[in-house]
Amino acid sequence: MMKIFCTSRWKAQIFSGLVFAGLLSATTLTVASKKDETMRFAYDQAPESVDPYFNNVRIGVIIGANVWDTLVYRDPVSNEYKGLLAKSWKQIDERVLEFDLREGIKFHNGEEFDADSVVFTLNFVANIANKVVTQQNVNWIEKAEKISKYKVRVTTKKVFPAAIEYLAGPVVIHPAKYYQEVGPRGMNAKPVGTGPYRVVQYQPGKSISLERNLAYFKDSPKSAPKIAKIDIRFIPDRQTQMAEVLSGSTDFIMSVPKDQAEQAARVPTLQMVSSETMRIAFMQMNTLDGTPAPQLKDVRVRRAINHAIDREAIAKNIVGSGSRVIHTICFPSQFGCTDEGAPRYKYDPLLARKLLAEAGFPNGFETEIVAYRERNQTEAIISNLAAVGIKAKLSFPQYAAMREVIRSNKAQLTHQTWGSFSVNDVSASTPVYFGFEGDDITHDAEIRDLLGRGNNSVAATTRKAYYKTALGLIAERAYTVPLWSLPAYYVANKGLSFKAYPDEMVRFWEMSWK
Repeated sequence: MMKIFCTSRWKAQIFSGLVFAGLLSATTLTVASKKDETMRFAYDQAPESVDPYFNNVRIGVIIGANVWDTLVYRDPVSNEYKGLLAKSWKQIDERVLEFDLREGIKFHNGEEFDADSVVFTLNFVANIANKVVTQQNVNWIEKAEKISKYKVRVTTKKVFPAAIEYLAGPVVIHPAKYYQEVGPRGMNAKPVGTGPYRVVQYQPGKSISLERNLAYFKDSPKSAPKIAKIDIRFIPDRQTQMAEVLSGSTDFIMSVPKDQAEQAARVPTLQMVSSETMRIAFMQMNTLDGTPAPQLKDVRVRRAINHAIDREAIAKNIVGSGSRVIHTICFPSQFGCTDEGAPRYKYDPLLARKLLAEAGFPNGFETEIVAYRERNQTEAIISNLAAVGIKAKLSFPQYAAMREVIRSNKAQLTHQTWGSFSVNDVSASTPVYFGFEGDDITHDAEIRDLLGRGNNSVAATTRKAYYKTALGLIAERAYTVPLWSLPAYYVANKGLSFKAYPDEMVRFWEMSWK
């Protein structure tokens, strides 16, 4: 068994001490949290921007859903689309959607919500010159037009059947006048939305405080929030997070490592909830011209790396219950995701060594792997690679720094995760890494074109066929190592009522104190 599967004695001793301290103080602090109607949340990553269009980190997506609203809302249980800022919509033709907007809604700064807000936001983010970080979420928009004060039309560049799914997810609406004045930088400094919570204090890299929006509109499919204030702190160290929740100074943490979550579940004042999420883990291999790891251009080397990873063992022993091994780079529930016909790379270190020898690397080689979360999983992967002679040095920066390494063609191997911004469609996952944009370190034109046809075909069966072919080619050419789906482990104050969803979205507006 790899040593990473074990917990060292000193960590166990520290954890036991923290449990004891938490038991002594938790009752008092639970009462304090209820009395001041504040829920305290700690997260390991800080958003590079609170403006949802300039953020790629999950905590930014969570803040976005609570501070802003979208035109449409997808119910996380029924998957039914409901009107949010739009009360209704209709398809005018294959590329045009028309929305009737709600009246009487105000942004947090008092600005009125109307067609101008929708038109300015969508046209701004669709303009590539404005350098939206999340291009994959908006690059399908051609234009938005104002028909009347409360009616707009949205035109897609091509036929794009997934438009409503995106408009119900990452495509939030900003106040036109304010956004025009301050731009993305100002929106990050002083965020303004229409959502159930408003930002009252923000210290970049440290914390953000949200306060209940007492004027939130009653017809929203999001419920009016029950907890008055949400305090979020960005704490990179998992052990520190656990110490905080055990002591009672934090009420809620997520993405908790499996072993810590299981130990926390035994603390009487805490609760542990786990569920599978749409987030997948995978490895990329840089095959671009100028790659710092030219050996990865050989398909035999890439296949060797696939055979070297014991995905079943890592998923079972480290990732934990709720995880499943995947064979293509998408989440199984997403429209168009399939592993049918894709080759399976079983764990076979002898075959991996044979392939490396055939490629001219009988003694393996040295490389670097860059990752930004789930460090224990990355270390297990490194151990597997070492067993076949591949010595991978770990680089472990924050997400924005890792993304810069990848986009500047400096990455060799990567270990990443992707939650698709909770969009339940393959267009939100696979094309991000094979669409010739910044995160594509493969540049296979055949795969890019197949995915593009899948994104822009009308018939569902046609879309699925294109995606299936593309996913099969990606696996056959071994451009990635699809690893597993990630479960989310949440640890919380036992007095907090909340629900975990597969989309990994924390809906503060649903939370309450028991």
